[in-house]
Amino acid sequence: MIRTLALLIAVVAFLAGGGPLRAQGVDMRDIMGGGPGFFERGGASPIPREMVYNPTGYAPGTIVINTAERRLYLILPNGQALRYGIGVGRDGFRWSGVHRISAKKEWPGWTPPAEMLARRRDLPRHMAGGIENPLGARALYLGSTLYRIHGSNEPETIGQAVSSGCFRMTNEDVTDLYNRVSVGATVVVKN
Repeated sequence: MIRTLALLIAVVAFLAGGGPLRAQGVDMRDIMGGGPGFFERGGASPIPREMVYNPTGYAPGTIVINTAERRLYLILPNGQALRYGIGVGRDGFRWSGVHRISAKKEWPGWTPPAEMLARRRDLPRHMAGGIENPLGARALYLGSTLYRIHGSNEPETIGQAVSSGCFRMTNEDVTDLYNRVSVGATVVVKN
């Protein structure tokens, strides 16, 4: 009990002092409190989230991804939808189809698939979840595919075609989406 308390005090003191994140300009008080700096590292989206009329005709609860528009729509009741800006697959990595969300993870770890490692031998074999992880704050897994809707610590890629087939959102937007959808929700991807 005393060891646990001493360890907890040491961790709190380290975090209050900022540790390595303070050197990166991250305010630990905001992270610990979930305040405004919590997702700052992910930055604001260059394409603001907005409420729109449902342009898709799909039922409420459906996620519709329009890769040509580089937008993701969460269909809501009453003919409305939330529209988010997204980053999409670059040329040769775009795809379409219908899947369901098979899993949701907060601060997921990342293991690059073999296909990606074959193209990029410099990638780590695994990265633990956290602020530096390319999957960002949240990930929604699409069926049994290698693809996800996930956060990003590179907000400048939102609206761009730069991924290997996944759909990138700012950490703030992916957390908003994550909190609104359940495992089993339908995801329709259109080119």
